[in-house]
Amino acid sequence: MLKPEYPYYLANKASQPNSDLEVTDKYTGKVATRVALADARAIDAAIGAAVAATEAMRQFAPYQRQAVLEHCVMRFRERQDELAMALCIEAGKPIRDARGEVSRLIDTFKVAAEEAVRINGEVINLEISARARGYRGFTRRVPIGPCSFISPFNFPLNLAAHKIAPGIAAGCPFVLKPASRTPIGALIIGEVLAETDLPEGAFSILPAHRDGADLFTTDERFKLLSFTGSPAVGWDLKAKAGKKKVVLELGGNAACVVEADQRDRLDAVIERVIFGAFYQSGQSCIGVQRILVHEDIHSEFRNRFVAATRKLVAGDPKDEKTFIGPMIDEKEARRLEEWINESVQAGATLLCGGKRDGAMLEASVLEGVASDQKINCMEAFGPVVTIQSYADFDEALAIVDDSEFGLQAGIFTDDINKAMRAWDRLDVGGVVIGDVPSFRVDNMPYGGVKDSGLGREGIRYAIEDMTELRLLIVRDHD
Repeated sequence: MLKPEYPYYLANKASQPNSDLEVTDKYTGKVATRVALADARAIDAAIGAAVAATEAMRQFAPYQRQAVLEHCVMRFRERQDELAMALCIEAGKPIRDARGEVSRLIDTFKVAAEEAVRINGEVINLEISARARGYRGFTRRVPIGPCSFISPFNFPLNLAAHKIAPGIAAGCPFVLKPASRTPIGALIIGEVLAETDLPEGAFSILPAHRDGADLFTTDERFKLLSFTGSPAVGWDLKAKAGKKKVVLELGGNAACVVEADQRDRLDAVIERVIFGAFYQSGQSCIGVQRILVHEDIHSEFRNRFVAATRKLVAGDPKDEKTFIGPMIDEKEARRLEEWINESVQAGATLLCGGKRDGAMLEASVLEGVASDQKINCMEAFGPVVTIQSYADFDEALAIVDDSEFGLQAGIFTDDINKAMRAWDRLDVGGVVIGDVPSFRVDNMPYGGVKDSGLGREGIRYAIEDMTELRLLIVRDHD
């Protein structure tokens, strides 16, 4: 269970100036714990501490950074049951999904520990013409400086980890604002970091309301802003960020294409698509939202998929049998219920689901959704999918690309030529062959194009954003 109160972390130290932020159990709606809430003065102090720690973090040797990250891996393993239950309560995440996220938290810090000691440069041959004879070039990567991190509610542990872990590996002091609805996971990470010998001021973790957290975006002392969240908020923050580098991991309405050559393995395909569409109640930016099935197997796939969806157990996320838990709050569930109703009124067929009870929304499947309906062209971010048929693979690719988003796409096909054609043509950050777009391993480059964001997460790729390339030129003397 959760503690009655949690402090925030300012310049590596726990501080409990208040208990103003209520964190609710997303299933019961009751207050589960209270958290210290940072004001503008605390945020300003944290930024100042990060600036003061910049040189100490630059001098903090790679093996020392690695030791910090390895300590975190050890402590997260020791506290994994506590971390999973915290996720289950504060995010309403079914306990099996919560355990999976804890395992990914551990993976992310483990990969960062490995990468911390291999941030290398290169030797450049500058002798491309006679005028450069005797010149040698060398590069190295140096920390960019103080970083601002803003993480979302849906993966409170692992998406915070994808900022914190590479930040430490790169040698950057940081200030993190976790989502105010789900701050506990990040604060437990802070508790573990406070056990290490990171330089004073190297990290601060400060829950804050969005309307009081402008400094995370606008303060010029930050050299990088890394934000994960909704597209509307992300692009607005970029516009306000000034001269700092900005990395955005935003939303999507990911599509999954199922070719006719999958007929003999439909059970396995449906199992994966069910997972991709409805795991953690569909609240994932790479969750399957649009399913495109070849017309030769469309009816069979649809009927079996709907039957499997109806069998999903919804309820208390603490129950081991639960697959569908609550959405993050009733407002979001009500929004998605309205989108479903709008689509039906516009001519779509609701094949199953559609009913809401508070923050609980049934796993829902629609067919015949018009392309301009919100449930199709916007990010649903909940347990809802649409199904449609197609006749030609290139037609399917065009439908996938007919979106303002471009995060990941999933293609089920045994045809290598079609797989490569999808990789060549689709305007997305990643194409997954033989699985759903929801697949992610924490060392891969992850991110999107179009309205889905800028830059890439995945430890090595995040380190590239959190470092600057510095060139050395040496002229030989005869």
